[in-house]
Amino acid sequence: MAGGGSPWDVVVVGASFAGVACALAARRAGLRVCVLERKRDPGIRLHTTGIIVREAAEGTALARIPGAFVKRIGGVRLYAPNLRRMALQSHGYYFLATDTPAVLRWLAGELERAGVELRLMQSFTDARRSDAGWHVDGLGACRWLVGADGAKSRVAMRAGLGRVREFLYGIEHEFDGATLREPDRLHCFIDHGLAPGYIGWAAQNPRGVQFGLAFRHRHDRAGVPDIDALRARVGALLGLEPGRPPTSTRAGLIPCGGPVRPLAAANVILTGDAAGIVSPVTAGGIHSAWKHGEAAGAAIAAHLLHGGPDPAVVAERAAPRFRGKRLLRWAFDRLQCDWPVDRLIGTPLLRWVAERVYFHARPGGSSGSRHAP
Repeated sequence: MAGGGSPWDVVVVGASFAGVACALAARRAGLRVCVLERKRDPGIRLHTTGIIVREAAEGTALARIPGAFVKRIGGVRLYAPNLRRMALQSHGYYFLATDTPAVLRWLAGELERAGVELRLMQSFTDARRSDAGWHVDGLGACRWLVGADGAKSRVAMRAGLGRVREFLYGIEHEFDGATLREPDRLHCFIDHGLAPGYIGWAAQNPRGVQFGLAFRHRHDRAGVPDIDALRARVGALLGLEPGRPPTSTRAGLIPCGGPVRPLAAANVILTGDAAGIVSPVTAGGIHSAWKHGEAAGAAIAAHLLHGGPDPAVVAERAAPRFRGKRLLRWAFDRLQCDWPVDRLIGTPLLRWVAERVYFHARPGGSSGSRHAP
């Protein structure tokens, strides 16, 4: 470990999925890594639904999540605004709904078991460029600085990198001990009145039920999503007990404009939400954030240890483009209305489109479900 004035090789700001992936990749190569996390507990004040797609569940270190922290969901139930519905399924495809606080705490343990220094309750306040790379206030020198500190990234601000400008705004209630009527489905609700530019959702997780709603955030749209109105409409369909108060609530901004530019420069890289690596259509991000964070950490290690390519260039190239999804986001923002969905629900055309959104058999690259399905 670094100490006595010896610089860290990598300082990662933020201990969520992308930050953990970056730190683990760098540490596996033998680098000295420190992760700063402003919270005293990585499992509190969360913004993520923690729903993981099959690609991430099988193709990353997330495959090691303890079984008690996940629940497998085999399909989707999609509801039109008039509440007609259709079932969606793809052979072999599934999602994992998680006990997200427990998963984030498990990831923190993975950092410590790997030999990463995790500093809880230490915020990133400022940093200055130095001969070694950066001097981080309250920490000291580091060769590379990685911002995995969310959509309002202070690292991006300090380093003069791209900033996230386009958002959804989401709110999610958790009901510990509750059970859905169809617990093996991810329930998704299209409703332009309640969720312009996005959807509502419900899923069974290992602790109970998570129930959420998000809309396209705009300066001319005041207030927050009316999740109580959605619950009044669909609670009986789902089997949610009337009047039952939520155990906990999550809320926050979700990037939906695609990767920021630039997301890297000399000795500094953004990843995860800070880099806008979240699907513009589904708001999915765990899989893509993990893969990008891991690529950034591995590139820093290869560069420092073996003279590999510039990690800033690697990180830019590794960011998913989401070209098709950005086009769909444009259309969803401008053309969404309820009557076509009411008319088309259950038809082969809508089924074909929905399967490519939910089961990732589509152009535009893969993405995990980060904030909501």
